[in-house]
Amino acid sequence: MLKTINYKKLKNCIPNNNSIRDKNIIVGLSGGVDSSLSAALLIEDGWNVEGLTLWLMKGEGSCCSEGLVDAAGLCEDLGIDHHVIDSRKIFEKEVIKKTTDAYKKGFTPLPCSMCNKNVKFEEMLNFATKKTNFTYLATGHYARVKIFSSSEFINTKNLEFREYILLRGADKSKDQSYFLYSLSQEILSRLILPLGELKKEETRQEALRLGLRTAEKPESQDLCLVEHYGSMQKFIDNHIEPKEGKIMHINGKILGKHNSIQHFTIGQRKGLGIAWPEPLYVKSLDKQKNIVYVSNKSDLNKKEALINNLNWVSIEEPQTAIEVEAQIRYRSNPVKGTLIPLKDEDNFHKSFKLIFEESQSSVTPGQAAVFYKGDILLGGGLIS
Repeated sequence: MLKTINYKKLKNCIPNNNSIRDKNIIVGLSGGVDSSLSAALLIEDGWNVEGLTLWLMKGEGSCCSEGLVDAAGLCEDLGIDHHVIDSRKIFEKEVIKKTTDAYKKGFTPLPCSMCNKNVKFEEMLNFATKKTNFTYLATGHYARVKIFSSSEFINTKNLEFREYILLRGADKSKDQSYFLYSLSQEILSRLILPLGELKKEETRQEALRLGLRTAEKPESQDLCLVEHYGSMQKFIDNHIEPKEGKIMHINGKILGKHNSIQHFTIGQRKGLGIAWPEPLYVKSLDKQKNIVYVSNKSDLNKKEALINNLNWVSIEEPQTAIEVEAQIRYRSNPVKGTLIPLKDEDNFHKSFKLIFEESQSSVTPGQAAVFYKGDILLGGGLIS
């Protein structure tokens, strides 16, 4: 049984608190401490909680059959119903196949974003809508959802905000908003993120105090494919046949051979297996010629990038250039830049040009470029 907890920070994680009538919510449970505490906090706050776990693949890891067992045990401890959806086919189609196809084209994809967009939240939403009395969804992500207020969020000129906005988590070192840039307003209107105002150490402390069985469970990998296969290289080898090719300096000198171009990513330094008087880095991948081009670090810098497949989370699509803080990798710091809409022959915006205030290294095709204004996540797309 749960011990009593009065955690005021939870109140700040419910954007439409005053208008909520039925407190029925589906909580996505991976079997880890973050989603476990999310369920426990909502129960303590008086919500009618049911747990939902997506079975994404067999084997070890929080997204696999091992996670199902921990999630089921937690629900038994909490005295709530636990549901399991066999999502292996859609995960294979939307994540594994698309990740594999991207690597085959010489890109470095972002599987977590694919999964959030096309698998996790869609499956949760579909499940909740079938249970007509369940309006709300919750996960253990470190991010926040709020209703936009012009009096609360200033310095947002030239931006037309939507009703619900997505923000970074209060714990900047754990913030996971980057992976949620593809969410829709429908999802945000239903989404409650109980850990958005917490720091990771607070999550552990509260889970221990509540006696949750997952309180001391080790942190899972950010990427479940890595957790499942042991490394991204092993995943690639399992799905793509290796093909030997050349490693070439941008000056044209052949420096060695590689056993598979998909094992390399822009900016990589280690594991090149070549000799040179100074450190060399992967500058580009030519999939057609099967060549890995390397250069000095200074040659990696780029002043701009083309962004496609954009999703505007918190704002309407900009019609003119806007100033943003752009994050081009999950672990990178946001950098200032200008985002300029590019129109096609039909006068539609199909892509945007991102011009950095200062040149950036390792701008990697296939990774997400996510745009912020302070803590507000405006939207994001893929670097092409």
